[in-house]
Amino acid sequence: MPDSDSLPSIAAALAQVRQRIADAEQAAGRAPGSVRLLAVSKTFPADAVSEAAAAGQIAFGENYVQEAVAKIEALQSLGLEWHCIGPLQSRKSGQVATHFHWLQSLDRLDIAQRLSRQRPPDKTPLQICLQVNMDGGETKSGLAPEQALEFARAIRDLPGLQLRGLMSIPEPYDDPQQTLQVHRQTKALFDELGASLALPQWDTLSMGMSGDLELAIAAGSTMVRVGTAIFGQRSYPA
Repeated sequence: MPDSDSLPSIAAALAQVRQRIADAEQAAGRAPGSVRLLAVSKTFPADAVSEAAAAGQIAFGENYVQEAVAKIEALQSLGLEWHCIGPLQSRKSGQVATHFHWLQSLDRLDIAQRLSRQRPPDKTPLQICLQVNMDGGETKSGLAPEQALEFARAIRDLPGLQLRGLMSIPEPYDDPQQTLQVHRQTKALFDELGASLALPQWDTLSMGMSGDLELAIAAGSTMVRVGTAIFGQRSYPA
């Protein structure tokens, strides 16, 4: 493992990732600034988030609700935007409804109904992406593509929620062309749902991470979720 002194600072790593995004936008003929960066801060301490915020990063993604809520409360004065991107259990829905701005991993109607009831009336609607399992990975959460339209119609008018788009996580393919193909299939589904739903705020296609963000942007992603390339390798409890 490299010595911590040899690793780039979070600010420097953020600058590198932003440059990768800008280069990928240009290569794909996309407008500059058309792809948002979500910094995935799961397992990293509040100090790391604060350092990224000082470098201009506003939006952060978290998988583990209890860990995230502690950071959200500790950093409340910074005015950050928090996205829940991990699978959500029913018993944790109230915390997400209360503390987060976005949920990107919705794939269950009962969870959507709970979130709708639990979103405080003084808050803006919880922004929602449906998680789709485009390539049928058995260990992944997400709706099958053929379920997505019916599900979207079932939740589109729930109070306290605003449906914004799709999130996907392809299987880890060795061949980049396979990854690109899955991203393109997700973009096609995103466009198909957008045409059918006719929602003015249907504008977010969250796909691409540290290892494949260029492929995702080439396929049409509007938000990439990057953790390792910003914060370094994660250490999980044994």
